[in-house]
Amino acid sequence: MSIFGTMKTAVSGMNAQANRLGTVGDNIANSSTVGYKRSSTAFSTLVLPSTQGSYSSGGVETNVRYSIAEQGGIQYTTSSTDLAIQGEGFFIVSDPNGTPYLTRAGAFVKDATGFLKNTAGFNLMGYPYGTNPPAAVVNGFNGLEEININDFGMVSSPSTKGSFPANLDKGAAVVPLANRPGANAATAVITNKSSLTAYDHAGAKVLYDFYYTKATASPDTWEVSVYRQDQATNGGFPYTATAPKVLVQQTVTLAFDPNTNKLTAASPKAITFTDPNDGATPAQAIAIDLSDMTQFATAFTPGKGIIDGNAPSPITDVEIGGDGLVTAVYQDGGRRPIYQVALATVPSIDKLLPQNGNVYLPTNDSGVVTIGFPQAGAFGQIYSGALESSNVDIASELTEMIESQRVYTANSKVFQTGSDLMDVLINLKR
Repeated sequence: MSIFGTMKTAVSGMNAQANRLGTVGDNIANSSTVGYKRSSTAFSTLVLPSTQGSYSSGGVETNVRYSIAEQGGIQYTTSSTDLAIQGEGFFIVSDPNGTPYLTRAGAFVKDATGFLKNTAGFNLMGYPYGTNPPAAVVNGFNGLEEININDFGMVSSPSTKGSFPANLDKGAAVVPLANRPGANAATAVITNKSSLTAYDHAGAKVLYDFYYTKATASPDTWEVSVYRQDQATNGGFPYTATAPKVLVQQTVTLAFDPNTNKLTAASPKAITFTDPNDGATPAQAIAIDLSDMTQFATAFTPGKGIIDGNAPSPITDVEIGGDGLVTAVYQDGGRRPIYQVALATVPSIDKLLPQNGNVYLPTNDSGVVTIGFPQAGAFGQIYSGALESSNVDIASELTEMIESQRVYTANSKVFQTGSDLMDVLINLKR
């Protein structure tokens, strides 16, 4: 057995415990860092060849392991842009150079330019939400954009669809064809009337008048006619439009089942009309669902009118759902989906490469990145107004610190003993 070998083994042991203390120090320092994942030190032996009568001491080497896949606790906050993931997945963020990274640190705040930026300065990325929901690019970061809320300030969207149910009085009088609102004559008989507000392409409010008139008693049929209110003559019939304006007029006949007093299977379930008067191309078409219309023997009762579209209004808040849908909330109460947050994962999560700012890069050992949406497949759920705390257990770290200190001291004693033996050998020559 070599005395020098013994001393080198002791040095190896001290270096190993120093590395262990390093990971413990990092863990304790980041115990309050949002989304931080603890690191630990694993030991393995170094064995040197020995002969039958002589033992060659080896040593110990260390490998740093990261508990990235281990879930941290969820803590709720008062900010709607704070995000936490319960389950598998990472937020996709980018640095100022546009390089994508993965992170669990979801403390995002809107900066002066409208980007959702976390405390390390990385911008949250997502897919822009168009007419249809976006589709994820499973095996790459293509299509992802830095989410910018300011891009959607002061925008409007035209109305395209809505719902406007009502109960029509079964005992109402039948009106002759020439006197029904659909004839658009000054002699029109108004049985029931209600109005609905919609929005054109410029975000201007447009009122539409709906007329309900009984056409026949057997079978039970009603005519529903719609006109643009600002085209009325002194608030009534006839409705007219002076060129280049176009008259908005549409009539549909509804048929009711006398047994259920609901629309028959063959009856139209909606009324669709076109309004080209805002000059947009193509012309605005609005479909109003009438499938919930009824005909009971009681007074005319209009239901709650619902229609999409909104007037120009600034964004006052942002809502992020568990499925990652980012919805802009406007001052007038309107809502509009603007982005879809995507999540990413890899086959071997603990093999990701940590970088400054509590972010990770994929490696050959971690495997290929897979991208998807929250609550889809193996991906977890996003919690808005919450943060994932670090997965560091202070009690465990302090225990490891004490153990590492004792082992380091023991290794130093081995080194000191080897040094004393070397002094004995040198003194023998004297």
